[in-house]
Amino acid sequence: MKRYDVAIVGLGVMGSAAAHALARRGAVVVGFDRLNPPHTMGSSHGHTRIIREAYYEHPLYVPLVQRAYQLWNELERESGIPLLKTTGGLMVGPERGPLFSGALESAQRYGIPHEVLDARVLNSRFPAYHASAGWLGLLEHRAGMLFPEKCIQSQLAGAVAHGAELRNNEAVASWTTSASGCTLHTPKGTYHSDRVIVAAGSWLPQLLEQHGLSMPLEVERQLSHWFDPEVAGDARYQAVRCPVGLWEMPDGDVFATLPDEGHGVKCGMHHAGAPTSPEHVSRAVTQGENAVARELLETVMPGAGGKLREARVCLYTNTPDRHFIIDWLDGHRVLIVSPCSGHGFKFGSAIGQVAAELVLDGRSWIDVKPFSISRFR
Repeated sequence: MKRYDVAIVGLGVMGSAAAHALARRGAVVVGFDRLNPPHTMGSSHGHTRIIREAYYEHPLYVPLVQRAYQLWNELERESGIPLLKTTGGLMVGPERGPLFSGALESAQRYGIPHEVLDARVLNSRFPAYHASAGWLGLLEHRAGMLFPEKCIQSQLAGAVAHGAELRNNEAVASWTTSASGCTLHTPKGTYHSDRVIVAAGSWLPQLLEQHGLSMPLEVERQLSHWFDPEVAGDARYQAVRCPVGLWEMPDGDVFATLPDEGHGVKCGMHHAGAPTSPEHVSRAVTQGENAVARELLETVMPGAGGKLREARVCLYTNTPDRHFIIDWLDGHRVLIVSPCSGHGFKFGSAIGQVAAELVLDGRSWIDVKPFSISRFR
């Protein structure tokens, strides 16, 4: 029976990146996904996703996203497909709020090119936006948008080109480990590998439970909305004139806005959804939810909330501290590379490389201790 060096469970952004990185290094790889990626049932979708460098969540992410930029650019060259569009990015809110102050700390610590704009200058420079009096905006120049479906397609195509075997529509039901390796069971067969990478996203809690394991994880229902501007073709909202934006709202929540790149203006609240699971989530978006999204959009982008073009459900898989998990589950056979608490997509290319290094070399260029499972014990 064929034996693989690495089996990957889940082929969203993290799993596809790991498959690509491993296959490029000559590893014998098999990847599994219960559906046909890229798909809309998990977290790795949405037409556009923000990539930004002045990371307000914590400065430890800055070197990781800087490496991700390099790898996304390499993947663009390898695939010949545009994957990233630079628009600049605004982090807007009260001066002492966590969004602006955290972004400023990261920008200053790592020498990230940026500007600080008061509300008057921000509104004048970017007519699409309306910042409240007293707010400050940190403008970082290299921020922009990734095209998630194209990113995943390119990573999977690259993995296959380097010899990876991908098994879509084949869910891994369970695995066992021993001193000699790992055995994975699916409805279609049994597979043997030296190591396993689990990048199952919102299906991770279910998989762990089947193995008698638990982590303090919560799957959260999130919404993304796309609106056509009230005036068709209004250039204020197009990507050439409008940066991506994060806005600290009065209640402390963060609201994201992305300019029109052919699919309308995108918006969504960050971490404001109800607990759910992939099996039981309601994927129908109500008229009330559409109205709330339009109202929030109009507070920071007046005139952007015209006709609703699309509303979609996304799943966040959250840790209590909102940081990632990149750690071995038992010994050094099963590597967990998820969840990412709703802010992981941009790092996918770099985390795939980190996972490949951990599996093949036993170490990585970046210290992954902050992402350890032990912090929950």
